[in-house]
Amino acid sequence: MTDPFSVRVVVRGYETDAQGHLNQSVYLQYAEHARWSLLQHAGIRQSDMLEKGMGAVTLETTIRYLRELRAGDEVDVSCSFLWGEGKTLRVEQTIRTTDGTTAAEVVSVGGLLDLRERRLVRDPREYFRALAARPEELGL
Repeated sequence: MTDPFSVRVVVRGYETDAQGHLNQSVYLQYAEHARWSLLQHAGIRQSDMLEKGMGAVTLETTIRYLRELRAGDEVDVSCSFLWGEGKTLRVEQTIRTTDGTTAAEVVSVGGLLDLRERRLVRDPREYFRALAARPEELGL
C-alpha cells in the first residue's frame, strides 16, 4: 500500500496563539489546504467544479490534538478520501512533524453539493471519477 498524499507546511508565527501554540482553527486550514491540494494533484481545480455548478462541502469535522506545534515547526499534512455507498465521503488526515510524530488527526464527513439544486449529489464518486485526470489519486 502506498503512503497517502501529503503536503508540507511550515507553522508561521502569526498562526500561533498567546501561548505560542498553533491556533486551533489553523489545523482546519492546514487540513483544507491538503484536501484542495490532493484534488488539484488528481487534476481537479476548484474552478472546474464551480463551472459545473458543484461545490465540495464539509458536513462534520473532528480534530484530535496530540502534540503542540510552534512557529517554525514543519509538518506534513496527509489526506485520504474514503468512499462509501451514499451521498457522503469520509476524509482522513494526519498532521505529522518531520520526525513522524503525530500532532493531530482530522476526520471529516463531506459531500458534493449541486449549487443550483442546493442538494448533495447522489454519488460523489462518479462525479469525481469523471472530472479527475488521475482518479486513482483519489482512491477511485
